[in-house]
Amino acid sequence: MKIAVLISGRGSNLQSLIDAQARGSLSAEISLVISNIPNATGLECAIRAGIPTKTISHRDFLDRRDFEGAINIALLEAHIELVCLAGFMRLLTDSFVNEWSDRLVNIHPSLLPSFKGLNTHERALDAGVRFTGCTVHFVRSEMDNGPVILQAAVPILPDDDADSLAARVLEQEHIIYPLAVDMIASGRILVENGQVKIKDPGLPDAPLINPSG
Repeated sequence: MKIAVLISGRGSNLQSLIDAQARGSLSAEISLVISNIPNATGLECAIRAGIPTKTISHRDFLDRRDFEGAINIALLEAHIELVCLAGFMRLLTDSFVNEWSDRLVNIHPSLLPSFKGLNTHERALDAGVRFTGCTVHFVRSEMDNGPVILQAAVPILPDDDADSLAARVLEQEHIIYPLAVDMIASGRILVENGQVKIKDPGLPDAPLINPSG
């Protein structure tokens, strides 16, 4: 399966996909990396790995649909089958999302449907929840919405601040994003009635409790 990764920044989740591909644990080929920000650090990750890159700046277009049209042309020319958003900081129109329905995935730093949008770690701390985490999901028109593929739960510790919590959540993002993409590429994922069905899922051994006593 040929995949494209859309980025806007440093590309740490892109790097996790590149590393998984290098290990042979990704049943897909990263065929294209697109950034809407010229000289985004993530482009350097792709170049080092020998992956074709393209910059399509949103500032070069007067209309979001024209911007997305340019992206769509690049994806089609590269014969892309799955699009992975990895820190891509542009809202996508309904038209683009529907065009790539069930072929467009995102990773979000919370346990969706909780804490959609920005500042997820600060909001989790302010809410006093005991767990947060990250979610890989298929993209739908509503922001941070869509069938959940994988989630990782991260306990919130008494001395956490937003930075320390974000760092631990990011570690889990780097684990579950390649895993989710591999599951899609290997044909283990099916969307039925708005929910993801997984063939032969590995199940947790025990519930998580925080605090433990």
